[in-house]
Amino acid sequence: MFDAIAGKYDFMNRFLSLGIDVIWRKKAIGLFKADKPQHLLDVATGTGDMALLAAKMLHPHKITGIDISEKMLEIGRQKVKSYTGATQIELLAGDSETINFGSDMFGGVMVAFGVRNFEHLEQGLAEIWRVLQPGARLVILEFSKPKWRIAKAFYELYMGKVAPQLARLFRQNKKAYQYLNDSAKAFPDREKLVAILKSAGYSEPSFKPLSLGICCIYTGRKPMQ
Repeated sequence: MFDAIAGKYDFMNRFLSLGIDVIWRKKAIGLFKADKPQHLLDVATGTGDMALLAAKMLHPHKITGIDISEKMLEIGRQKVKSYTGATQIELLAGDSETINFGSDMFGGVMVAFGVRNFEHLEQGLAEIWRVLQPGARLVILEFSKPKWRIAKAFYELYMGKVAPQLARLFRQNKKAYQYLNDSAKAFPDREKLVAILKSAGYSEPSFKPLSLGICCIYTGRKPMQ
């Protein structure tokens, strides 16, 4: 499905979110600034938006991105070629539930709009915990169901009806964008995800709503051993 929409994925993200997703991404990446991680892992990297933005904001030594969609990765690698900064960026085929790296390798892990696509959420979070260095942070950016009644009604109308129709207007896969809405609705957000992070072994799990609650930043740390 993601292979099918890869060619217009970046454009549709900017268009459907009115560019607000870039602000969300910057807020999420900013949580790493105090830690100054030198090797970041970007899980479900897609076309590499988070990896490239993190390189520009944080200047780590290396960023590794993994994704199961080869078409998305192909586009991401083309974007990386035009990057002129000092950070080494590598985009690899990889599954969040079987991360092909050793334990305690990364100074930080980020996932933007990807955890709702994990087939087994707890397994994916456990794998991320395994590859994090002790004391390192996980940052998740994900859609959330607004609590305020008016915002909730607008969100459901836009995500359920408007976005899929706009996707069809631009000759995109309408079913794919309908899936994005359905997966966001089914995702255990806010306190539920914080509880899952805690049960997976993360310390200091928390969440922060953004833009009237249509998106949330979640964070947790691998405890020092």
